Amino acid sequence: MKWRREQFISYMTFADSPEDMLCEIMGLLIGLDKEWIAQGATPEEMDLSGFGFDYVPSVEIGNTGPIHLQNEEIFEETPEYVISRDSWGRKVKLVKTSATIPTPVEYPVKTMDDWLKMKRMFEYADERIAKPELEKAIVLQEEGVLIRGSIPGGFDLPRELMGEEQLCVCCYEDPELLEDIIKTASDMSFRVLEQISRHIRIDMLTVHEDMAGKSGPLFGPVQINKFIKPYYLRVWDMLKSRGTRLFAQDSDGNMNPVIDTFIGCGINVFYPCEPAAGMDIVKLREKYGRQFAMIGGIDKHVLRRGKEEIRKELEYKLQPSMRGGGMCFGLDHRIPNGTPLENYRYYVKTAREILGIKNFEKGWARFIP
Repeated sequence: MKWRREQFISYMTFADSPEDMLCEIMGLLIGLDKEWIAQGATPEEMDLSGFGFDYVPSVEIGNTGPIHLQNEEIFEETPEYVISRDSWGRKVKLVKTSATIPTPVEYPVKTMDDWLKMKRMFEYADERIAKPELEKAIVLQEEGVLIRGSIPGGFDLPRELMGEEQLCVCCYEDPELLEDIIKTASDMSFRVLEQISRHIRIDMLTVHEDMAGKSGPLFGPVQINKFIKPYYLRVWDMLKSRGTRLFAQDSDGNMNPVIDTFIGCGINVFYPCEPAAGMDIVKLREKYGRQFAMIGGIDKHVLRRGKEEIRKELEYKLQPSMRGGGMCFGLDHRIPNGTPLENYRYYVKTAREILGIKNFEKGWARFIP
């Protein structure tokens, strides 16, 4: 079912919840489409519109990503992989058979001089604000479309420029470099979103971090408070004063050790909450109550097992204490390879039954485009 922006905001802030939300966050992992076609999937099942998921139409305004991108160059291509230089200047490898995102193998920033050569890609420019898009967004918001703004991750941006290992070392050996990267992102994002929010209320601020694995996050409270918190709060406090209600952080992995710290940074929505990494949405709700909302949280891996395990997972995650707002139930990432179509059908049908969702409307869209 399609939700209007005001319904979604109310639901995610625990203000009003006429029914619960069942969504699909990211869709099929590469290769699963061939498996499902072989198993007799209909066109509506392949694009997921036939499952009647809940979603909120949304649009992002303001460009806070890199500009003045570099020319891409392919170095080597085989039937299995492609090695190239991407628009950020990174040397990357894409394994065609198992990945949708190439993996960097060489990063462009090692020193302050390297960063200064790239800095203009992340600085403010008038072109980051497109007036026609802003005017269109004003109309769409009146029609019920959720308006999103985004900022580069305080961990994620430098990670993309120098890699995890160098970034962690940089905190101690070259903090001035890290501070300059984050300050540049902060200055640019603030200027873009401050100008836009003069004309339209931004409903939801989002940030992508991906700063954790199964064993925990690569930044702890000390690093977050020193490098990231001032950046987050600078943008969030301004937008919140102008009516923004939601600040969502996307990070895979086990974020438990830093949840309290990020709450202090303004975050009030966490996703995708991966169970395999120790993120248990039931335990999080028991511990934190209504301090934040969540998206995802259902173990994608159980879909490759039997129906009994699928039902067990759903009865636990969709229990009454988890309902009534602030929880967009969905898989914790893409639908994995090896998921039988029949199991996925059973998962959706059972989840709808447990939640008591009777409204069915075709026309699925990715939950967070």
